[in-house]
Amino acid sequence: MSGLNTAPVAGIELGGTKTVVAWGLPDGTILEEFRFPTTRPQETLDQAIEWIRQRGNPAALGVGAFGPIRVNPSAPDFGSLLATPKPGWQGFSLTGAFAKGLGEVPVTLDTDVNAALWGEVALGAAQGATDAAYITIGTGIGAGILVGGRLVHGSLHPEFGHFKVGRAPGDSFEGVCSFHGDCLEGMASGPAIAQRWGKPAAELPADHPAWEMEAWYLAHGILALLAIVSPSKVIVGGGVSQAEGLHGKIAACLKEAAAGYFGDQDFASLIVPPQCEQEAGIRGALLLAGEALRGRS
Repeated sequence: MSGLNTAPVAGIELGGTKTVVAWGLPDGTILEEFRFPTTRPQETLDQAIEWIRQRGNPAALGVGAFGPIRVNPSAPDFGSLLATPKPGWQGFSLTGAFAKGLGEVPVTLDTDVNAALWGEVALGAAQGATDAAYITIGTGIGAGILVGGRLVHGSLHPEFGHFKVGRAPGDSFEGVCSFHGDCLEGMASGPAIAQRWGKPAAELPADHPAWEMEAWYLAHGILALLAIVSPSKVIVGGGVSQAEGLHGKIAACLKEAAAGYFGDQDFASLIVPPQCEQEAGIRGALLLAGEALRGRS
């Protein structure tokens, strides 16, 4: 086992906007990393693979990718992007690109949010938890979910952002989701905030009414998670989550929405930011590479 812990591995966090590649250890330790914009599929994967090959032959590769993506290894289209709104990526096979570029290197593939959750469970805000969730809010909204110590996949993987929450009282905004309009992603993602208020989230002050609206939608989405999988920690990350005071606003809205049903639940300690900050996903990818090594041993 000690050999597995010291063998160098590679990790890729493939996001819709940026890609992070790391050379590190199976325990999530980053030795070196490289960040660059996510562009066309082959161009992006070629750049990532070349960076890895310049550093040697990794013992394994862990990948956390945006989706929707087929993460079931027994599926004929395993590793392929599905109905993603990102132009040019639908149908592209990540596993095919890795096999061509890295040969027989074992690969563990999961969603970017599951990778981030895995990083936080091992090294961050959810250490010791067997039931937790990681929600990311940025260009879209996604969630990784851990139940009984195992990451949830099912027939696809959790698509929390496309959950249809009820509308906030008096809200007539149409939503921006190209599939569902007013799903959670359509109402509370970064693009939704920008379209609703005429400015991107980063330009809105902490006392702007946008944040009360944002907290309302996220709280009602998290209420569904509490009712279905009962997580002990809900980590809220992504670019939008960095707004000052947002976690506290979500906790306050969630307490009101829960209406006392969950007893003395401390919502302020339930809704937390990621401790690994912007490295949760890439550390999780290295940990996934460790899973690939253990599967081969």
